[in-house]
Amino acid sequence: MRDFQKTIIITGGAGFIGSHVVREFVSHYPGYLIVNLDALTYAGNLENLKDVENLPNYLFEKADITDEDLIHRIFEKYRPDGIIHLAAESHVDRSISSPLEFVKTNVLGTVNLLNAAKRIWTDASTGSAQAFEGKRFHHVSTDEVYGALGETGFFTEETKYDPHSPYSASKAGSDHFVRAYSDTYGMPVVLTNCSNNYGPNHFPEKLIPLCIHNIINRKPLPIYGDGKYTRDWLYVIDHAKAIDLVFHKGQTGESYNIGGFNEWQNIDLVKELCRQMDEKLGREKDESEQLITFVKDRPGHDLRYAIDASKINKELGWKPSVTFEEGLSKTIDWYLENQEWLEHVTSGDYQKYYASQYTN
Repeated sequence: MRDFQKTIIITGGAGFIGSHVVREFVSHYPGYLIVNLDALTYAGNLENLKDVENLPNYLFEKADITDEDLIHRIFEKYRPDGIIHLAAESHVDRSISSPLEFVKTNVLGTVNLLNAAKRIWTDASTGSAQAFEGKRFHHVSTDEVYGALGETGFFTEETKYDPHSPYSASKAGSDHFVRAYSDTYGMPVVLTNCSNNYGPNHFPEKLIPLCIHNIINRKPLPIYGDGKYTRDWLYVIDHAKAIDLVFHKGQTGESYNIGGFNEWQNIDLVKELCRQMDEKLGREKDESEQLITFVKDRPGHDLRYAIDASKINKELGWKPSVTFEEGLSKTIDWYLENQEWLEHVTSGDYQKYYASQYTN
C-alpha cells in the first residue's frame, strides 16, 4: 500500500450523507486514504460510490460500530489520523417503534468509536495524550437534539438540548459522550449539527424521495397532521462541503450548526415538489397535488426546526451554494435519471441482495 499523508475513517460512508462525504474527501484529497466503514444496513448502498470505488485512495470495510472487538481491530489496522462519524439510525418513525436499536447504534456505537480512537491515539505506557496532536474526531449530529421552536427564533450552538423523540434523545446522548471524552481525556473533537438534508441517493423513507417515488408511480403522498410542520432544508452536497471545512479548519472542541437557510412547511414543500414533477414529467398542472393525503400525526412531532448557521459562515466562510428550488430541481432530475436505482432500493429483495453481496 502506498504512503498517504493521512488516513481518515468515515463511518456510515455508504449511506445518504456519508456517501457524499466520502466522495468529497476521496475526490479532493488524493493524498488521504479514505476508509469507508459501514454495516450496509437497509439504508447503506455501495452503489452510491461506484464512481470512486476503484480509486487508489479509497477502501471499504464492512463493520457494525456496535461490534467493539471488530472496531478496535479495524482501528489498529489503519491507525487513522481522523474519524468522521456519520453512522447512525436516523428515522424518527423507526425510533418510536424500536428505541433500543437507536440507543445501541447511536450511543453505544459512538462510545465504541471514541474508545478505539482514544486507545490508538494515547501513549499506553505513559497515559499521555501527546499522540492527540494532529488527530481529530468529527461527530456529525442533528438539529433535532435541540427540540422544537415556536413560530420565531433559531437554534444556535448555545441552545439547550431538549430532545423529544427516541431518535433525537439517542443523538443527544452521543453528542454528550463526544463532549465528555473531550473534557475528560482531551480527545480532539469537533461537532456539527445539521438541518434536514435532501439530494441524490436518499433512501426513500424520508419525505422528499418518498414523494418523488410516489409521484412517479401515482401513489398517495402521505403528509402528517395538517402539513404545517416546518423544517430547514440543506442540500446534501453543501453539507458534505461544510463537513470538509469543519474537519480541516474548525476549532477543536467547538460545535457548528449547518443549515440551508431554507425554511419550508411540509405542505408547501410537497406542493412545490408536485409542481416541478408535473412540469418535468409532462403532466397536467396540479395533477400530482391530487395525490396529497393527510395522515394521522406521529407522537412527539416537533412543530418547527430552524438553524442559525451564522457561526460557520462567519468563522469558516461556508454558505449554501443553491436555493431550495434549485437544489430540489437537481434532486428530482437525479431520481428521474436513476429510476432503476429507486425501484431497486424500494423492492423487498434489497436487504437480501446486499446481505449476500457484502459479507465479513
